[in-house]
Amino acid sequence: MLLAATMVVVGWPGLAEYDSVEQFHQALTGQYDDWHPPIMARLWSLLHVLGGGAGPMMVLQIALYWLGLGLIAGALARTDRSRAVALVLVVGALPGFAVWQWAVLKDVQMVAAILAAVGIVGWWRLRGERVPWAAVAIVIALLGYATLVRANAVFATVPLAVMLLPRLGWPMRLSLVLAGAVAVVALTPLIDADLLGAAPSGVRTTEPLFDLAAIAVRTGDADATGIDPEGIAALRRGRCVKTYFWDTLGDSPCADAIEDLASRPVAAMYLQLAHAALRHPLAYAEHRLAHFNMTQRWLVGRGLMAGWPPSRSQPNAQGLGGPGLAASWWIDATRLLADTPLNWPIVWLALASAALIEALRRTASPLRDLALALLVSSLALEASFVAISIAADLRYHLWPMIAAALGAILLIAQARPLRPMLVASALALSLAIASGLAARAILPPAPSGYPEMLAS
Repeated sequence: MLLAATMVVVGWPGLAEYDSVEQFHQALTGQYDDWHPPIMARLWSLLHVLGGGAGPMMVLQIALYWLGLGLIAGALARTDRSRAVALVLVVGALPGFAVWQWAVLKDVQMVAAILAAVGIVGWWRLRGERVPWAAVAIVIALLGYATLVRANAVFATVPLAVMLLPRLGWPMRLSLVLAGAVAVVALTPLIDADLLGAAPSGVRTTEPLFDLAAIAVRTGDADATGIDPEGIAALRRGRCVKTYFWDTLGDSPCADAIEDLASRPVAAMYLQLAHAALRHPLAYAEHRLAHFNMTQRWLVGRGLMAGWPPSRSQPNAQGLGGPGLAASWWIDATRLLADTPLNWPIVWLALASAALIEALRRTASPLRDLALALLVSSLALEASFVAISIAADLRYHLWPMIAAALGAILLIAQARPLRPMLVASALALSLAIASGLAARAILPPAPSGYPEMLAS
């Protein structure tokens, strides 16, 4: 409660980035589209009556963030695991996680909602008690919000929810995850349009456009990609395909080169992508792995953009102010940490993988089961970036990183891992860190800002 209150006071009235400004505009006007999650804009429109611009949304996400961590720490404290308690609170206070809590963004809202849900479950489960039905209802609501507030959240929330169900075998778990994911993907557009009143924006075309443009530039195959030869030449000439993100394809002249393709129905575009990937599997794999490396911030040049929030809000006409002076100072003072291994998703991916192997080796227990759920959720979301991702901002990885840390802490709180597992984990982490440091020493610095990235 003290940490949450301190962050609210220091950060009030919150940090508004470009996405925040766009969503607040929708909340004010009542005109919603699905480019940004309409459920978040709808919630903001309700909380706006409290005043403070982004403040109420910031308070909500900070409260949920520390509620989840506090309940996990409290449950551990009641079982006399004081070192694990301290580690949980340290994870929450790490600058790479904490500074984002001042930014009112869908990614941070997702993290806060999932953490609160895990904390509520952990409060009872870690003490070997059954979760009351009222608490279960709150958990369902939180995970439902988290699922709708981020387009790819389904890869984190559905596996997490299934893993939290007691007494299920792995075949049943896998079946439920697949069925749940399909249901969410099918129902989300209907919920956004019919229940939340959001107009279609074309956001669902960005993934196939990104991948098809990359395959076209690499192969020149107009038939496979649905982009005519003149369009492919224009994409190459304009350097429209970026490993980091899809953004260049949304503006002229790059958008003009793929105009015909972009006008097709979403289903037709994904069928075209499947055709192109089957015809040119190496080109598709090269593109996706290069982007995955970028989003993992692994073998890249130093100073890659979007690893830390800005210290000031995006200029806007909606009256959204910036965070307090102390928060702005802290964001700037800790910015250099963005390019350290502690803030590379690949490092947390290595940790989560090693911890999952250790968790699968152990017999069922409250600590092990909650750790397993966190680790599966972390790795499932990270795995999704291999095939489904159009940008490489660090904030997309906040949940997998935090979940990996908490999962490892819970396993250590249960019992010390065997020496071979500790050695293997240390080697995996050392390899990820050493190779990442070497890449930053050898490769030229990455473009450090959005205009530079567009021009690169």
